[in-house]
Amino acid sequence: MKKVIMGNHAVSYGVRASEAKVISAYPITPQTHIVELLSEMCANGEIDAKFIKVESEHSAMAACVGASAAGSRAFTATSSQGLLLMHEMLHWAVGARLPIVLANVNRAVGPPWSIWTDQNDSLSQRDVGWLQIYCESNQEVQDTIPQAFKIAEQLQMPVMIVMDAFFLSHTFEIVDIIEKEQVREFLPPYEPEIKIDTADQHSFGNLAGPDHYMELRYMIQEAMDRGLDVIKKVNKEFEEIFGRGYGLIEPYRCDDAETILVTSGTVSSTTRAVIDELRDEGVKVGSLKIRVFRPFPTEEVFEVLSKAKKVAVIDRNISFGAHGIFYQEIKSALYGRTDIPILGYIAGLGGRDVTPKVIREIADKAIGDEQPERYINWIGVKI
Repeated sequence: MKKVIMGNHAVSYGVRASEAKVISAYPITPQTHIVELLSEMCANGEIDAKFIKVESEHSAMAACVGASAAGSRAFTATSSQGLLLMHEMLHWAVGARLPIVLANVNRAVGPPWSIWTDQNDSLSQRDVGWLQIYCESNQEVQDTIPQAFKIAEQLQMPVMIVMDAFFLSHTFEIVDIIEKEQVREFLPPYEPEIKIDTADQHSFGNLAGPDHYMELRYMIQEAMDRGLDVIKKVNKEFEEIFGRGYGLIEPYRCDDAETILVTSGTVSSTTRAVIDELRDEGVKVGSLKIRVFRPFPTEEVFEVLSKAKKVAVIDRNISFGAHGIFYQEIKSALYGRTDIPILGYIAGLGGRDVTPKVIREIADKAIGDEQPERYINWIGVKI
């Protein structure tokens, strides 16, 4: 069944198809539609789940932690300051090895207050240990939710699905709706080996001394290291059933490209249109979309970018005092293996449009700058 739905509701339908058993939420713009629709689905019986209304985002994640530890498939959604308020519990979910799925609708962090998109909320959480997947379309958003649950449950690690505020969350597109009867073949009920159970007692969240703590952190890293293969395997299984697949990365016209633009989220769609225009003009340029940010697909990225003569990274974020965050990751992936110039461009903060004109400006700057003086460039700043 195909429906014209907003990106937020694409998340809701993905959660419905995944048969989450506990949904905990606190409303915050621009993700509110996700949990509003899920609350209606719980009320009318479309989802056999407990919907928990809480007083804060910290409590929303705490409720998911408890539910997941008790063996339930748990979900929540948030944005911006809400995600930041969850920060302590994000660490807890990782350390407790709980397969919670969180949808974060990228919203700029205040002050000044902004309800529009950039990636600093999710990327400020990059080191807590959650897998992060950045989506480009409403269809991809819906399809990634059941994949995220399966990935999380196989790795015993939490997964964050990330999408642009308004450009996806409030924009309507045709989505091929997946139903829970189909998804059960792909995603069986969650049955953890160890859970809170009075009949089979275990200790949870106890003190770990220096003799054990480091090994537990090593095990988290080992799970992340396995994550890329698990993501690829789960994606292949999903594609076999539903006919749609999504990679760790998505190269576009990169085989003979001399300059490659690196993007994420909805900027990727706009960039491809500009790439086509430049190709019609005889310019050898391509684009690389980063879909999976954690764990970072270093080898896959290197394989594509190492063939180019120049790389330009478009960041809808900034690590103050350093560079754009995707720029840092790309430099790390290529470090010591190639001397290709890597240029960084900051654009679209606070929801400012990254239009074809903006992409063209970035492409022209990157292509024409033979000896770039600045490796980080702000696009469209009016000061």
